[in-house]
Amino acid sequence: MKRKLFCEISPFTYRLSMEKEILKRRLKDFFRNTLFAKERTKDSLPVLVYQHKSLIRRRLGNIDMELQENKATNLALAVTHIDGLLIRPSETFSVWKLVGRTTKRKGYKEGLTIAKGQPSQGIGGGLCQLSNLIHWMMLHSELTIVEHHHHDGLDLFPDFGRQIPFGTGTSISYNYIDYRVKNETANTYQLRLWVDGEYLCGELRAAELQPHTFHIHAENEYFSREQGTIYRNGKVYRDVIDRVTGQHLDSRLIRTNHAKVMYDLPPSITIQEQ
Repeated sequence: MKRKLFCEISPFTYRLSMEKEILKRRLKDFFRNTLFAKERTKDSLPVLVYQHKSLIRRRLGNIDMELQENKATNLALAVTHIDGLLIRPSETFSVWKLVGRTTKRKGYKEGLTIAKGQPSQGIGGGLCQLSNLIHWMMLHSELTIVEHHHHDGLDLFPDFGRQIPFGTGTSISYNYIDYRVKNETANTYQLRLWVDGEYLCGELRAAELQPHTFHIHAENEYFSREQGTIYRNGKVYRDVIDRVTGQHLDSRLIRTNHAKVMYDLPPSITIQEQ
């Protein structure tokens, strides 16, 4: 029998392990002396770099829709800590440095989370949708992504109105699994975020025009069966385009998907046998 890790012994040891990781992250940030973006303003910067919105209440397999309602509450609370943020040259944007720990006392509710590769729930759950939206906008900018976590190669739910390529999502958990972006340009950027009841909405703005535009797209997407297990496959590329001439300058592979499918595929989906 495989020996259990300390965090797997009981809920108490799992919590201890989490608190250890939280403390480690705080110490790392303290000694590295990272310059975090903190200043916010109600005035929007003049240049719209990219905008996106995502449906808040989505039917995900057999997940209780009450968790989706709670997620709407959690998102509405979290965006108030980020909206208007200025990311100046040399500054780093961190989700958790701004949102902080999500607790009942702050008004956060039980939402959908992912634990050990399976759907679960916890206070503040659902905020991955916020980091997903921010990440998608950041991919269309000159900013440098310095911390980004995927969902461990799992395709957990059937597609429901998917607008962006599979595999461009993020995973976050306070505070040691963060999403961070550094501004290594001479431009100043700004995040505008809000919820309108139905959608989580976002804009990435800047003080000046970027020299490039970006296009993210997926290629060679298919499902495969490997030793009885079904996987979702594909490659995600980021194209760099000169803003003035429209010339295609570069295409870089940013993600190779080989994700275990955790739901039953409809009969209409073709599966390649490996």
